[in-house]
Amino acid sequence: MPGANLLILVLLGAAAIVGLVFVVILFNFLGIWIRARVANAPVGLFNMVAMRLRRVPVGLIVDARITAVKAGLHVDADLLEAHYLAGGNIEHLVLALIAADKAGITLDFNRACAIDLATKGTGKTVLEAVRTSINPKVIDCPNPSSGKNTIDAVAKDGIGVKVKARVTVRSHLDRFVGGATEETIIARVGEGIVSSIGSSMSYKEVLENPDRISKAVLGKGLDSNTAFEILSIDIADVDIGENVGAKLQAEQAEADKRVAQAKAEVRRAAAVAVEQEMVARTQEMRAKVVEAEAAIPIAMAEAFRQGNLGVLDYMRLKNIQADTSMRQSIAGPGQGGDTQK
Repeated sequence: MPGANLLILVLLGAAAIVGLVFVVILFNFLGIWIRARVANAPVGLFNMVAMRLRRVPVGLIVDARITAVKAGLHVDADLLEAHYLAGGNIEHLVLALIAADKAGITLDFNRACAIDLATKGTGKTVLEAVRTSINPKVIDCPNPSSGKNTIDAVAKDGIGVKVKARVTVRSHLDRFVGGATEETIIARVGEGIVSSIGSSMSYKEVLENPDRISKAVLGKGLDSNTAFEILSIDIADVDIGENVGAKLQAEQAEADKRVAQAKAEVRRAAAVAVEQEMVARTQEMRAKVVEAEAAIPIAMAEAFRQGNLGVLDYMRLKNIQADTSMRQSIAGPGQGGDTQK
């Protein structure tokens, strides 16, 4: 009998524990469970307990499922829980699915989850992507945050043109994951505008037909492999810049002048070198003349010794030299020079 009583006490204790656990479960999850049932989006009590054990906010999952069901979408609670555990935003995911369904845009649950996870940490959400797909957004080109207000290009006549454009885009959900971002769109549009203006014969063509730029740029398919689809490119403002061609020509002329001056300096240095060489050669010749003149008295002395020159001959030579010197002094410096020649 004592053993039977002990068994009964154990069973009663176990039943009390089970009952207590059941009461705790009802206390914590009964309101949520009833709310899901009333909304025709039921979630099992044991599933709620499992969510709590996995540290998943039960109320968030149930409310998201209720919102989806009330919008006419069937989204399983297990899928929502899995996306939450992966780091996704459940609220934005459900709202994006509802917005896409109401707008008639095809967006399945898996792709929406992929877009939501891809935009995590970028400051954008899957809901924003869907809204941009429904209501296109306008992107300024260039981006004012980059510090530039216009795209500067030069026509073939050398005149600079400053352009400001606005690009209307909408999200391309099929390419949103892995597609290029807005920065790529801005860079491609800017490159296309510069190329279009550069191919214009004159800045007047740009001023007369600014829509020609947008049509030429739009026809290049700049939105390929991007997360957006370009709907239109509008030229918001066109201004005339400086005469870049004339400025370049002036700089080229200045450079040519410096080159010519350098070449002239080279020729002047060469002429000075030749002049100095001639001066050196003149000094050399004068030295030879002095040397030859120094040999004359030696030759005359030798002629005296050998008897080839007498005293009268020597006196006659000195008289001739004195007479010649007197005539040169009377005739003047210039004429004397000519007479000497």
